[in-house]
Amino acid sequence: MIPLLRYGLDASLAVDPSEGALLGQFGSPKVEPVADIQAELRRALAEPLDYPPFSAIITPGDRVVLALSEEVPGLAEIVAATVECLIEGNVDPEAITVLRPAASTGSDPCGLLPEDIRGQVVSLAHAPDERETLAYLATTEQGQAVFLHRAIVDADLVLPLGCFRGVSVAGYYGVHTPIYPAFSDAATLRRFHSTDTLDARGRGRKRLHREVDEVAWLLGIAFAVQVLPAGGDRVHQILAGRADAVHHRGMRLFSSLWHESVPRRVNLVLAALEGDASQQTWENLGRAVETAVGLVEEGGALVLCTELAEPPGTAVEYLISARSRDEALQQIHQGKADDTVTAIQLARALDHCSVYLLSRLDDTLVEDLEMTPVADPKELVRLAGRYESYLLLGNAAYAGITVENHLDG
Repeated sequence: MIPLLRYGLDASLAVDPSEGALLGQFGSPKVEPVADIQAELRRALAEPLDYPPFSAIITPGDRVVLALSEEVPGLAEIVAATVECLIEGNVDPEAITVLRPAASTGSDPCGLLPEDIRGQVVSLAHAPDERETLAYLATTEQGQAVFLHRAIVDADLVLPLGCFRGVSVAGYYGVHTPIYPAFSDAATLRRFHSTDTLDARGRGRKRLHREVDEVAWLLGIAFAVQVLPAGGDRVHQILAGRADAVHHRGMRLFSSLWHESVPRRVNLVLAALEGDASQQTWENLGRAVETAVGLVEEGGALVLCTELAEPPGTAVEYLISARSRDEALQQIHQGKADDTVTAIQLARALDHCSVYLLSRLDDTLVEDLEMTPVADPKELVRLAGRYESYLLLGNAAYAGITVENHLDG
């Protein structure tokens, strides 16, 4: 059977493996996605982990905020079912706020609400530079003043709606990630977009993680809703309940689905971003690169199969405009743009191996990033035939693949 590497909404690449060349196919867990996301959300709320049923914690008159993460599979369905449950608990639709991150470029998360309800629910995009939308919460033990979107500080109930990712993924701090730093002020976001988040075992990353947990404690966040992805924009399971119970159960399940190992590095990795436009982001591209580049031998090649179409951010633009990569990295570190981590992930990959990109971006833009644009997927099949060893990596933004017995340095 010829292996398929799926990418985008419904595209795929069939790679006829040469004898002995294909090391394996990874990042495609054999699990069934839920057929009805709204029914799965209702089940999770009715049977939460270590917590009374959701209906028992809703109080009429509550001001409720749904704090959304980026790139959550089935987000519109989840929002619709959550709002319906709140209204069934006699929460006034006008007292419900759906809060999405500042950089959100996906479809309307309220798009599946009935028209009359959608007109009453408050839908907001966070603006970290607008001080009037922020409220002071407290000062952390490390002396950091915490400013959050005013709706969160003023709410009676805040529900973080997020998606599990690997513990080493840059920018992921567990189930409280949808709250902080996502809805903090611009200065805090710049701190969390630093290189500290790239080192999963470093002191800086651990410090940031403690800060996230402390802010959640200061807010009194006790209940969380998190998605266990099945790949692309599909959902395998939804967990709800006491935040730490959701975190521990979810991370175990995520690891069992998405963490694998390979016996050795290969000459070529073909990595893919599967899913609709909400999954085709520069941030997910950076995550895919971070995973895939560690599987490529130095001087080898990395192919990224995507339907990425959105323009790059400020830091990635530095990679284009600077006279050298070293100069670009200096500008990136000094500028503290939102996409700093993504730009560094791309720069490191380009230092390590050749990078090919299948996308909907202009070829000139891709070339200016020192990548090779791919116009026809068939080119990738021919490319694979020129390498002694390669592997296929699906859902590369989720997959956590390590090399067995590999020691850095």
